[in-house]
Amino acid sequence: MKIENFDFADNLVLAPMAGVSDVGFRYLCSKFGASATFSEMLSCRAMLNNPKKTQFMTQATKEEKIKIGQIFGHEEDIMVKALSSPLLQGYDIIDINMGCPAPKIVKNGEGSALMKDIVKASKIISSIVKASSKPISVKFRLGYDKDISLEFGRMCQESGASFVTLHGRRAIQGYSGHVDLEAIARLKAGLKIPVIGNGDVGDQKSYQDMLSTKVDAVMIGRASQGKPWIFGELLGKIKDISAAEKFEAIKTHVEILRRYYDENWLTLYLRKHFLWYTNSFQNAAKMRAQIATSPSIDDSLKIIEELFCK
Repeated sequence: MKIENFDFADNLVLAPMAGVSDVGFRYLCSKFGASATFSEMLSCRAMLNNPKKTQFMTQATKEEKIKIGQIFGHEEDIMVKALSSPLLQGYDIIDINMGCPAPKIVKNGEGSALMKDIVKASKIISSIVKASSKPISVKFRLGYDKDISLEFGRMCQESGASFVTLHGRRAIQGYSGHVDLEAIARLKAGLKIPVIGNGDVGDQKSYQDMLSTKVDAVMIGRASQGKPWIFGELLGKIKDISAAEKFEAIKTHVEILRRYYDENWLTLYLRKHFLWYTNSFQNAAKMRAQIATSPSIDDSLKIIEELFCK
């Protein structure tokens, strides 16, 4: 998949995940094979009115091959103004979130709520495309409560989007049920612009199932939590990553985040990542409980090292 001068090479991309897709995690996913990485969702209003709140979320490393900043909002003028924010200057592509099902996002008329008003969604996309010198993409779901994905995808194409990403569930499903591969295949067949498929990909079988829809690239989200090396595994570039190598990756994640974040805040933030990293260990409930309440990052790393390198 190629978008203007940006070659997605192996066609595996890291999903935008709020509270997960930090600069250290994106670095690791890129290192292990992700062709492109999405930032966390970035509020257009926050970028204009309270940039410090968003600043750390937009940090990036040169190792990220194609950097995609994902923005969200519902006010056309605010979203257009946000494009000029210095916080977005380091990104190669701008993605518009029109699929997030989180209640606090939907109640503000943002994310998947925009799928309820296709005319408004079109105006937002068209205005952003017109105002931006960078490629614009749109990430959405099948629909809010019914499948309108083909209609919505065609609207995105007509409004100037360079490509789209479809998560094969309706917003009201959240992450329950199974992704609709037939709907993803139908969208791919019905559009001229590239389509990225998203949802439920976590092993070779689900990866091949998604590829069978003929999508141009595959997005990995929840399956990468605690497992950034999944990109290399799916691509066949990593066949047997050792426990020692995994621990080195965890330390790298920490080292990168320490460049940007306060230690006290980071100690609490990293707990969820540490628990994901250690999720596969059997009979380790006591040690994982210690990680969940550890007073420092270094103490957590000692516990994790004992698990990975014993």
